[in-house]
Amino acid sequence: MHASSLSRRAVLAGTAVAAAAVSLPLTQGRAQAAATPAKGGYRWRNAVQGGTGFITGVLFHPSVRGLAYLRTDIGGAYHWDDRAERWIPLTDHLGWDDWNLLGVEAMAVDPAHPDRVYLALGTYAQSWAGNGAVLRSEDRGATWRRTDLPVKLGANEDGRGCGERLLVDPRDSDTLWLGTRHDGLLKSTDRGRTWKAAGFPATPSPTGQGITLLVAAGRTVYAGWGDSDGTAGQPNLYRTSDGTTWEAVPGQPSGTAAKVPVRAAYDRHTRELYVTYANAPGPNGQSDGSVHKLRTTTGKWTEVTPVKPGGTTADGSADSFGYGGVAVDARRPGTLVVSTNNRWADIDTVFRSTDGGRTWTSLKDKAVLDVSETPYLNWGGEKPKFGWWIQAVGIDPYDSRHIVYGTGATLYGTRDLTHWAPQIRGVEEASVRRLISPPTGQAHLLSGSGDIGVMYHERLTASPSRGMASNPVFGTATGLSLAAARPSYVVRSGWGDHGNGAYSNDGGKTWAPFPAQPDVAKTAPGPIATNADGGVLLWSFGPADPGYRSDDNGTSWSEVPTFPKGAVPVADPVDPARCYAFDTTTGTLFASTDSGRAFTARATGLSSGDTEFQLVAAPGRSGDLWLSLKGNGLYRSTDGGATFTEVAGCRASYTLGFGKAAEGSSYPALYMVGSTHTITAVYRSDDEAKTWTRINDDRHQWGWIGAAITGDPRVYGRVYIATNGRGVQYGEPV
Repeated sequence: MHASSLSRRAVLAGTAVAAAAVSLPLTQGRAQAAATPAKGGYRWRNAVQGGTGFITGVLFHPSVRGLAYLRTDIGGAYHWDDRAERWIPLTDHLGWDDWNLLGVEAMAVDPAHPDRVYLALGTYAQSWAGNGAVLRSEDRGATWRRTDLPVKLGANEDGRGCGERLLVDPRDSDTLWLGTRHDGLLKSTDRGRTWKAAGFPATPSPTGQGITLLVAAGRTVYAGWGDSDGTAGQPNLYRTSDGTTWEAVPGQPSGTAAKVPVRAAYDRHTRELYVTYANAPGPNGQSDGSVHKLRTTTGKWTEVTPVKPGGTTADGSADSFGYGGVAVDARRPGTLVVSTNNRWADIDTVFRSTDGGRTWTSLKDKAVLDVSETPYLNWGGEKPKFGWWIQAVGIDPYDSRHIVYGTGATLYGTRDLTHWAPQIRGVEEASVRRLISPPTGQAHLLSGSGDIGVMYHERLTASPSRGMASNPVFGTATGLSLAAARPSYVVRSGWGDHGNGAYSNDGGKTWAPFPAQPDVAKTAPGPIATNADGGVLLWSFGPADPGYRSDDNGTSWSEVPTFPKGAVPVADPVDPARCYAFDTTTGTLFASTDSGRAFTARATGLSSGDTEFQLVAAPGRSGDLWLSLKGNGLYRSTDGGATFTEVAGCRASYTLGFGKAAEGSSYPALYMVGSTHTITAVYRSDDEAKTWTRINDDRHQWGWIGAAITGDPRVYGRVYIATNGRGVQYGEPV
């Protein structure tokens, strides 16, 4: 979940933006599909992993005990349910067409109206991404109304841990401010219904950060500016006391260590504003930083940096980092916490001060971490880290010892300043790439994700007890395959710490790295497949590289010149000698009848150039292939790929899988993310795609869900869906 560069700047020119008067459940603005909805509906839940992504913001409500909100870079926003002690997702209603809105740039609450909450949404500011939007709620996120913006936001860009960039004006609850990256400052005077450009003295840079934070200090609003070069005379902090005129804050810090204001917090008791700075917006790339406070009554600035970056660690490594999060204690004057960020050599920490920053204590030094509820945080056997990418911190305004901080994978919390554990129940942010539901064994699900590799889900309601698959540990999984006739044998590929491929003989519980790997696997590990009996492996790489084959469990590999470069290998589930691959560059289906030694062209003239396609073999049948195409529907072959027939009634198919057959049916149930007529949704067919039933609803859409889908071969009706930021969703008939 790393950020992309910025590439587009839009201009508002002072025009008003009209609200879209829509109440939840929000649809995608298209007519409903003709497919029959599931009788009784489906119940949808997350397969629990626990966090697994970057927590970019956490916000305690200042006026209500137990009320808090959390945002992520690609996985939406959440509301804390204090009675259930878990986070409740707030943006799962956003559908396929609105996938870019699953990234939350900023959030805001109204101190005077506890039920009001606002979200600024937009994952990417690239030219190919859609514009941002603002959601507003009068019932703490139970229902929303939406205003689309003519500008782009960047919740998964550099600077996504800055903020908050959205603020309710302290003088007027009807007025909101929104800081953008490339389009200056926006203002709404009708609680987010309409927006227009507000005058701001700084000029955005096409590749910069724009406004990084907005914070209220009494009746004054301060704005951080991320496009300054850090030198004296280049202000990066502005303020307005009348909501109209902005001025640079006098005497503000300058220099590399104070180039980008990351976050700010105001102590209403001492009337001091604390600001964290870094030489880059983060979360990556920071090597210097500082912390300063401004006494707002006198204009006096004081540096209160806990530890200056630039020293050396015990092993001689450079101790470079910036500063990220800051939060003040609403109950104790002069008490606050700040976090380091991008401190890889000596590990990031949270510092706490009880005297206005004169002295500090590192909470990491005596921290006791308990990750038993989310064992993947042991990272394949290592002890858990206190954290990294710490740019979101919070102090409960009703409990001074309840402190939380976000990391690149979880939200840690403490209630005694010593013992820390993930406070993450309900939050699932994995970007899932691969899914397998084994026909036998303890686990009903194996998943492969970006950043957190492969997991063995022995239970769907608890984080896998083995954590991430180890030996090797993968950062990102690129392939996952099970031998259909020997389901205890599983292989996986990805970016690993000790090789980029591995196998398991116990259904994915334990793993061993392949004894060898092709040289190209060291730099470009692609998808991998095992044939039906587990005797042959086929490993694919980039579009310029040939496929490779092994018949000795990865001890040796040989090039397969006739395998289409960059294609995904698919094994026949019955005949070990048959393998398949679809070449999207030419629209040709290739097949092998000698266990992958040689491939020959079969069906030609199929759709070409479609990068989002899947070739799937129906379980228990030889030569029964289904070709799922993003823009060209669904096709089926029953003769091993010699010919394909278009499946009627399917406009687009993004991903396809199979599960246990319905009672009375001999053919497995099909599950598809696609469009039978106009709306992209999740469908099931119990009659070989003759008819489809929509099984999700408008409240359960999860943005882009085109990576993988599979039914459970042991439980009819159960389906698993890979999402891009909401983990694995699984549904069952009610």
